[in-house]
Amino acid sequence: MRLSRPALNLRRAASKITLLLVASSIAHPAAADVSQSAATDRFAFSVQSTYVEQETLGFRAPYSGPNSLSPNEGKETVDITLFAGARLWPGAELWINLEGDQGFGLDDTLGVAGFPSGEAYKIGRNQPYFRLPRAFVRHTIDLGASSELVEGGPNQFAGDRSPDRLVLTAGKLSVVDIFDTNEYAHDPRNDFLNWSVLDAGSFDYAADAWGYTVGLAAEWYQGAWTLRAGAFDLSNVPNSAHLDPGFHEFQMVAELERRYQLFGRSGRVLVTGFDSRGRMGLLDSAVSLAQATASPVDITAVRSYRTRLGASVGLEQQIRSDVGMFARVGKAAGNVETYEFTDIDRTVAAGLSLKGSRWRRPHDTVGIAAVRNGISAARERYLNAGGLGVLVGDGKLPHPGAEQILETYYDFSPFRWLQLTADYQHISNPAYNRDRGPVSVVGVRVHVQL
Repeated sequence: MRLSRPALNLRRAASKITLLLVASSIAHPAAADVSQSAATDRFAFSVQSTYVEQETLGFRAPYSGPNSLSPNEGKETVDITLFAGARLWPGAELWINLEGDQGFGLDDTLGVAGFPSGEAYKIGRNQPYFRLPRAFVRHTIDLGASSELVEGGPNQFAGDRSPDRLVLTAGKLSVVDIFDTNEYAHDPRNDFLNWSVLDAGSFDYAADAWGYTVGLAAEWYQGAWTLRAGAFDLSNVPNSAHLDPGFHEFQMVAELERRYQLFGRSGRVLVTGFDSRGRMGLLDSAVSLAQATASPVDITAVRSYRTRLGASVGLEQQIRSDVGMFARVGKAAGNVETYEFTDIDRTVAAGLSLKGSRWRRPHDTVGIAAVRNGISAARERYLNAGGLGVLVGDGKLPHPGAEQILETYYDFSPFRWLQLTADYQHISNPAYNRDRGPVSVVGVRVHVQL
């Protein structure tokens, strides 16, 4: 019997992670011994592997453009990451991540502003390739005598630290390793998959095509408050695989966090702002130039050094010991081209995360989230004139509408080191186009963490 493309993809991916599954089942019984000595270990190592397969079902598509989503398409991604850490001196840690990747996002990660897979990068390859997504030093300076326990994990040593502390981080990393974090919606390997659920969709954070950059950040924890600030390198041109070599194009990010207790349940609010400074084009100028010269819209022809600002507010709230909720709202300047992340000028997202303790599956998780993404009138005109964004561009946009996304998943964890996830996303007005869709995206995820 001839296997379908999704079945072939699944079989290939299964063969790639079989060795990890076998190795983890052998190593798992010793994990307790390792954790007992972790607080005094000078070195730390862990490994993860994640496979994601996604399929679009059939949907209405009367026309398509260069950046359109396709009906009845399936793509898969696989990655394997080694996390290696070393204690340099008291309070200082060096972390290096070596990663192997393979595969593509749907339509080469195009067609939806709130893209369905956070495991898909803007660059994909048929054959596995290796890269260094993170290489950074973190130095923690305790400012108080009391201490709190820290659980070890990827890029984190087990041990203790003062609740009042100063944390300095420098090197190669992702901006959202530090900013706009959320316990319930931030990790595509463990919770939701959609880009605009994982982070505020309007947060156009500095990154190369894989989502990483170089820079430095400082965090000051004092009581219930945390103040964060950082400076990071932008790409050499918008949406590029290469960072600016001289740091002439850069981004500044600031964040204020307030932690609190509500009816005995922990919560926190984050206010995040960014200021990107680089060669960017004004959307109205690109459309005006195209009309004056009777030529296609070309954003590169109107680029000059300018600023793009944006801000978002995030909420994280525990409702019960096994139930949590989150919400984000954000806005960014709408007449400037998107530089790095995705084509979203304003966003509202909210969701719930429920652990499976009520049905005797305490390590399982059910999640549901809803998102509404929008763009400015200037970006609507630009897309309708045939302009292309970072992810979207159907060639025209005569009937614009807000992109609305519903995502739900069930994460089944038969062992602590293995998670099997079924994911469903319903996308109305993909790429802000009421002429196309709605789109159903079904997906599966296999995640191994050692």
